[in-house]
Amino acid sequence: MLVHSRGGRRAAWVLFAVLFLPLFALPLLVILAASFSAHWSGAFPSGLTTAHYAAATRGESLQALTTSLVTAVTASLLALAAGSWAALAADSLKKGNGLSRFTGRVLGTLFVLPVAVPSLVVGLAVLVAFSKPPMILNGTRWIVVLAHAVLVTAFAHQSVAAALARLDPAYEQAAASLGARPSHVLWKVKLPLLLPSLSAAAGLCFALSMGELSATMMLYPPDWTPLPVRIYAATDRGSAFTGAALAVVLMAATLLVLLAVSRVRTRASYR
Repeated sequence: MLVHSRGGRRAAWVLFAVLFLPLFALPLLVILAASFSAHWSGAFPSGLTTAHYAAATRGESLQALTTSLVTAVTASLLALAAGSWAALAADSLKKGNGLSRFTGRVLGTLFVLPVAVPSLVVGLAVLVAFSKPPMILNGTRWIVVLAHAVLVTAFAHQSVAAALARLDPAYEQAAASLGARPSHVLWKVKLPLLLPSLSAAAGLCFALSMGELSATMMLYPPDWTPLPVRIYAATDRGSAFTGAALAVVLMAATLLVLLAVSRVRTRASYR
């Protein structure tokens, strides 16, 4: 820890517990307790049951989880490709003359614009843009995937851009001095060095896509309902316990994928 004194460390742990428990741990514990509850009329739940999980892991709920996973994986891959390309292009432009550096800064700004506005606005923009020719995606699953990709691309771009700023140019210069072509330097030198940041960006994009609701509510067709929409619908009908079980399933699925991504990131760091 950065605090070296024993009293300072104790104070840091107390502050951590005071902030972590009510702000992060307690809400998650309440959702977990509600997912196993049949009644909750007092301070604590009563009537332990697993019926909510039986409903949350079959039928339309299971299909909604599959929809969320497919949407998040596809959107994350699209965002990672677009964001990484933009970060690499902006990094190359910033190494040029004054106009190139200005173009690189503009390109970076454009890719972070979706996080500067509410996701509802992004959803409306995608709906308006792709409801008329030449490309009509309204009413299809692809408009949901596209909206998620637009929303999370900024995080992929920022993660890769930050890694590029810390990357030692000596590796690239050494490969170029040995006669390697720019494409070879990119695939054999730059991208392997960026692999930990790429995997971290993919995990962040996936987690954000799994929990996206605002833009999804404007765009999803009846045959492509992600799990957050099911959770909202359940709680809106008054089935809070079923919604809590669906939320736990959503968190567990997201956590499992993030753990798998973290293993890829760890192995990449040792390479």
